[in-house]
Order: sequence, then structure tokens, then C-alpha cells
Amino acid sequence: MKTCPRFATLRAEYEREIGFLTAHSERHAGRPAARSSAKHAASTKTRMARALSSHVGRCPVCG
Repeated sequence: MKTCPRFATLRAEYEREIGFLTAHSERHAGRPAARSSAKHAASTKTRMARALSSHVGRCPVCG
């Protein structure tokens, strides 16, 4: 699948945020902050999928 630079930028931003949240969750395992970060990471993955799917649907290069 051919994608445009905007797709790569969107994906990189979301993956970076997910990485930060996951690392925080692992660093503070067992604490409420870790559970919160893990939940935010999961919801960010869902948001990333929705955003990338929407982008592919609208972008003439990706779609």
C-alpha cells in the first residue's frame, strides 16, 4: 500500500505517544498512575486506528 508523508507523520506521532504511555506504565507498575497510563495507551491505539483509517478514506494518494 502506497502512503503519503502525512500518513507516516500521523502514525509516528501516535506511536511515539503510545511508547511514552507504555514506558510510564511499565516504570510505575502496580500504581494507579501505571493503570491510568495503560488505559490511555489502549485508547490511543484505538484513536490511531480511527485516524489512519479516516485519512486513507480521504487522501487521494493513500486511498
